[in-house]
Amino acid sequence: MKNGTRIAIIVTGAVATLVAAGLVAIGGLALWGDSQKDSEGYLTTSTHRFEADTRALATENLDLDLGDADWIAQTNDLGDVRIAATSRDGKPLFVGIARTSDVESYLADVPHTTLTEMESSPFRADYARHSGQRHPVSPEHAGIWAASTHGNGQQAVDWHIEDGDWSVVVMNADGSLGVDADINAGAKVPFLDELGWSAIGSGSFALIVGIGLFVLAGRRSRTDAVTPAAAA
Repeated sequence: MKNGTRIAIIVTGAVATLVAAGLVAIGGLALWGDSQKDSEGYLTTSTHRFEADTRALATENLDLDLGDADWIAQTNDLGDVRIAATSRDGKPLFVGIARTSDVESYLADVPHTTLTEMESSPFRADYARHSGQRHPVSPEHAGIWAASTHGNGQQAVDWHIEDGDWSVVVMNADGSLGVDADINAGAKVPFLDELGWSAIGSGSFALIVGIGLFVLAGRRSRTDAVTPAAAA
């Protein structure tokens, strides 16, 4: 076997082995993620405390541009998100998702707080406080929400994502001052189990191919070394 051919086989074997390692890692991550889902199929973040001394706590504009992925909006499970909040002071909570422009109108001249930045490890949340003098209309009667829930105990709102500019609002159900809640977010990510096993299977096959190529290159190398000696 020529040196160039043997080198090509070795390089191909190395690439196949690297691809195999990547696929196995992806498969393992997918299976781990699937094992972390709750009973309703949501993959959920850790729960963290969010608080404000104003009448509402809102996220900044969440710009969702699905583009070529707009088929997600037509899928039953993929694209489902959940925001869950539990009051830390026992007050009934309201959780809603609405167009950002509608939220801005609803909270105009209402003292409210905007979540501007968040880091997960370690957890840190930055806020911007907006002053105002107005008491908002009861949120459950605002008529702007694409999805909402309110009441005592944990409140979880489920929403299927759509294109556009959206904001999440958490406030006391009566619009009173002081929002203090433990909040987490989750999303349905179906097919993780299938993706995990498919990736591991493909990775195993690529690994076998890589090892086979290494063995072939080594065997050919020994054959080439023996042939001249035999001829002599």
